[in-house]
Amino acid sequence: MENGTIIFDPLLPWPSVWAGIALAALFIGIAVMRNLKGWWLRALSLGVLLLAIANPALQVEDRDPLTDIVLLVVDESASQRVADRPDQTAQAIATVESEISQLENSELRIVRMGDAEGNQGTLLMDALATAMAEEPRGRLAGAILLSDGQLHDIERLPDLPAPLHFLMTGQDDDWDRRLIVTNAPAFAILDEPVTLTLRIEDQGAVPADIGDSAEIQISVDGEDPQLFEVPTGQDLDLPVTLRHGGTNVIQFTLPEQAGELTDRNNSAVVQINGVRDRLRVLLVSGEPHAGERTWRNLLKSDASVDLVHFTILRPPEKQDGVPVNELSLIAFPTRELFLDKIDEFDLIIFDRYKRRGILPAIYLDNVRQYVEAGGALLIAAGPDFATAESIYRSPLSEILPAAPTGRVIEDPYRPQVTDLGQRHPVTEGFQPLATDAPDAEPTWGRWMRLVDVAPNAGSVVMSGTEDRPLLVLDRVGTGRVALLASDHAWLWSRGFDGGGPQLELLRRLAHWMMKEPDLEEEALTATAEGQTMTISRRTLGDTAGDVTVTGPDGTVTVLSLEEISPGRFTTTFDGPEIGLYRIVEGDQETVIALGPAAPREFENTIASAELLDEPVAATRGGVRKISEGVPDIRTIRAGRVANGRGWIGITPRGAYLTADVRVSALLPAWVMLLLASLLAIGAWLYEGRR
Repeated sequence: MENGTIIFDPLLPWPSVWAGIALAALFIGIAVMRNLKGWWLRALSLGVLLLAIANPALQVEDRDPLTDIVLLVVDESASQRVADRPDQTAQAIATVESEISQLENSELRIVRMGDAEGNQGTLLMDALATAMAEEPRGRLAGAILLSDGQLHDIERLPDLPAPLHFLMTGQDDDWDRRLIVTNAPAFAILDEPVTLTLRIEDQGAVPADIGDSAEIQISVDGEDPQLFEVPTGQDLDLPVTLRHGGTNVIQFTLPEQAGELTDRNNSAVVQINGVRDRLRVLLVSGEPHAGERTWRNLLKSDASVDLVHFTILRPPEKQDGVPVNELSLIAFPTRELFLDKIDEFDLIIFDRYKRRGILPAIYLDNVRQYVEAGGALLIAAGPDFATAESIYRSPLSEILPAAPTGRVIEDPYRPQVTDLGQRHPVTEGFQPLATDAPDAEPTWGRWMRLVDVAPNAGSVVMSGTEDRPLLVLDRVGTGRVALLASDHAWLWSRGFDGGGPQLELLRRLAHWMMKEPDLEEEALTATAEGQTMTISRRTLGDTAGDVTVTGPDGTVTVLSLEEISPGRFTTTFDGPEIGLYRIVEGDQETVIALGPAAPREFENTIASAELLDEPVAATRGGVRKISEGVPDIRTIRAGRVANGRGWIGITPRGAYLTADVRVSALLPAWVMLLLASLLAIGAWLYEGRR
């Protein structure tokens, strides 16, 4: 296709040309004022001369026409994959492709977009702007958005040189129910109620038989859920009391209703870190000894521990003639501690305690019941544990994991971690060897005494001389018991013979007894970083089974675990989408949320044109529901209304590519000069005859 235009390439600079035009106008004006009859011939002569100076030329271009481009941005985010929206989307794409193919000099660019990273929702405008940046603006004849209208970046709407149209998926009778957690604290005090605020909202064309209430299931740490009937459409304050420290996972679930769009927003997970207000510890020392200060320093160094410490300085059988009214010792409040307030303590420690008639059997039996009901008891045994006055010769024998043989070994030895202890969280990671070589010498300091005991329950995690039990741990009822068969742990704190990890050992032991989740022997945990979760299984067994991961869409994935250290197995899993994942291995179960349990994409699932009405109207485009039929596509002139009954329009841009340019003068310079001369002579002759 050829196209010709006249161009000017003046022989003098344009200021000189304009100055010449001004002078010519002045001369013609003077001629008119003097009433010269040939003024018009003078004017023509000057005009031809100025035209020659302007040097007009004919420019002829060979143009290759370019097609007009129509952008079709297809929303394939998660909310577009519910109900029949995928079928509607496929139908609309096929129809638009067919319509554009029938238009002359037009082509279609299809841009598909999914869920944005980081729970940003549907970035429809960002996808449109990116597609526009990849195409010449002069060829853009129109843009069509194929979506449910639930976008989250309307403020990024680009400047469009052509009509914008919106084809909306969804049905008029769509409805959905979603669960919203409007208030949830990150931390809470154990055994004190904390308030969560929930809200259940129904959206869209809610059926009349649904009612104004809903059933909600509440599960804590994967336990069996409890069912409650709650009202919809209003905030609900729910008091929750945490029962253990660490992360408490509370899951709320709404059963799926018939006809609702999706159940992806029917669940929510709240993770609250439970912290203890104060840890109350009762330490009873049978008599003063060097290790007593070790326990006291350990417990007093923790600001969150309230320590009640009694040392038996004057047993009842002591007779030294001192009048009672002159004694400055405090009487041991046995009834108050072991009957009235025993349940207020988180941990009871008997340090080298023996039966002296101070604590009757009924009080010790109360300690046994306290442990079975969930309390914690630690026995730090001294030589008296092997005698007839041993605390084992009391109702506590029913819960202690080992019985004394009556022998006390006074030979030096180095404590060792047993094979089972290498897997137990209390002693896991302790390395008593200088190197990893099997024949390496241990570096822990020696202890000088071991009370020989015979285990009858629990787990032996440390051993002493001749592999005899040193530290035995056991669970009794819902409580925990530990027996340390030596009173020489204090030697490590003094650095004797190189010392050892005394503070860390006793700290772990105390926290295990107070049921810290991080020190559970059998545990399944999961942590997330972005879309990648790390699954960890801790067990006292030699092996761990496969884990089953159930995704938010019901997809089940089975993963094998790899042992990274004794008793600890891990694996990683990349979640394909954000949402709530349930992880199961054997009898262990946990849940984890990648992003929120109900992603931003599912905050509003009902199709709506509210956000796009104004931008579409600004370009004179149209909004059409696919459920009412996909409209025809026509070409219209720029500036006209681009939509009508059953159709939408695009504006041809007429873009082209210049293949060749030819420039030729309109008239040769000598012809222009000759014509100007003839006109000047004509003016002279015409005026001379008059």
